[in-house]
Amino acid sequence: MRILIVDDDALIRDSLKLLLGLEEDIEVVGTAVNGQNAFEQCQKIRPDIVLMDIRMPIMDGVLGTKLIKSHFQDIKVVILTTFKDDDYIKEAIKNGAEGYILKNQSSDSIVESLRAVYKGNAVFERDIMDKLSGMLKDEKKYPKLELEITDREMDILKLIGDGMSNKEIAKKLYLSEGTVRNYVTTLLEKLSLRDRTQLAIFYIKNLS
Repeated sequence: MRILIVDDDALIRDSLKLLLGLEEDIEVVGTAVNGQNAFEQCQKIRPDIVLMDIRMPIMDGVLGTKLIKSHFQDIKVVILTTFKDDDYIKEAIKNGAEGYILKNQSSDSIVESLRAVYKGNAVFERDIMDKLSGMLKDEKKYPKLELEITDREMDILKLIGDGMSNKEIAKKLYLSEGTVRNYVTTLLEKLSLRDRTQLAIFYIKNLS
C-alpha cells in the first residue's frame, strides 16, 4: 500500500516514514505539512492512504480530509493525532475519514490499523467509538427506523457499529469472511451508504 504522511512536525514525519518504511507491504510515497499540501500531493501521486494529523497551519486535517475525499473517493484517510476533541472526531468522520487513531499507539498498532483500512475496514479506537456513540445519540431527532433488512443483516450492522472488522464478525457469527463481505455490500446497497464508516455511524445514530 502507498502511504502519504501529513504532519507539520518534521520529526514526526521523519519518524513515521522510517517506521512505516520497514514494512514490506508499505511504501511511503510522500509527505506533506498541512491539509492543502496533502491535497496537492494527492493530485500528483494518488496514494492509497493519507495518514493525516489534525492541528496544522494553513489547513488542518479536518478540512484536508474534506478536500481530499470530495475529489478522490478512492483515497482513504486515517487521522493520526494526539487530540480526542469531540468536534475534531465528529467532523473528521463526517468528512469521510476511514480511521481515527491516537499517536500514543505502538508502531505495530498503527501499521495494523493502516492494513485494516487498506482492506476496506474502518478503524477507530474503542474510546473514540465510545465518544462518537455518545455524540451521535445526543443528536438523535427521529424515532428508530423501520428497515427492510433481515435479522442476520441487523446482526452484522450492529457488530459494524461496535467497530468490529469483517474477520472479527465472521469469527463471532461463525461465517466466512466472504459471506460477511457480501452482507456488508448488501447493507450498503439497501441503506444507500458509501462505506463501513457510514454503516457504523448509521447504526449508532439510528438503531443503538
